[in-house]
Amino acid sequence: MKPPVFDYRRCESADEALALLAEYGEDARVLAGGQSLMAVLNMRLAQPRVLVDISRVAGLAYVRAESGALAIGASATQAAVEWRATLADEVPLLALAFPNISHFQIRNRGTVCGSVAHADPSAELPLALAALGGKVRLRSRKGRREMAADEFFQGMLTTARRHDELVEEVRYPLHRAGNRYAFAEVSRRHGDFAIVACAAVAGEREVRLAVGGVADRPRVLSLPRLPARELESAINDFAWELDAQDDPHATAVYRRHLVRRLGQRVIEEAAR
Repeated sequence: MKPPVFDYRRCESADEALALLAEYGEDARVLAGGQSLMAVLNMRLAQPRVLVDISRVAGLAYVRAESGALAIGASATQAAVEWRATLADEVPLLALAFPNISHFQIRNRGTVCGSVAHADPSAELPLALAALGGKVRLRSRKGRREMAADEFFQGMLTTARRHDELVEEVRYPLHRAGNRYAFAEVSRRHGDFAIVACAAVAGEREVRLAVGGVADRPRVLSLPRLPARELESAINDFAWELDAQDDPHATAVYRRHLVRRLGQRVIEEAAR
């Protein structure tokens, strides 16, 4: 299939994009990298009247460490973050997750904010944001607001973004001394969306386990440091809470099994 007819507006500034979003509201869709959006358009799952292209807005293409976070602007590509020389020191979990994201051609065009805004529950970048307790900055002509990841993600491909808002920036907390990280996923082929993905952040007293690909959004479990048997029991309880469903890619039983095995593995790796 091909998309229905729509208008295309290429913006030179964030203010121009915000004016269009205010004018068209739910009839507008933001185009940054387009790696998710174009597939949705071709399947006619979205039928906007206008595409608001922000890919050439230089003022939104930044990647910088500030105020304890790696701030990534709306038009910054995934490749710009992945190949950042200091990424492994700044946000180690992102450095671990990037090789699992599709293929380098997709990462060369796709944006970090676009992936977060698309909110696919199997995607790695929303999972990492949830695991780290990151934030999303939203902007409209009326002003700005900032939301925690667990508030922003509301369901399958559903977020708290209003129709006149732009996901202006996402903020991944910088590495904290004493924290360790691990990431693992299972997919049918390398580059496919994860059947189950797990990320762990281990601090001195607490462990955070984030799971993607099972529930309708990334889900996070916070635990104290536990002995192996108690940890196994806690992860098993969490696997059942995620309410896994059968689909053409995997059964609910298999997904729960992966949550148990991958969850324990990434926690143990991070703890070491």
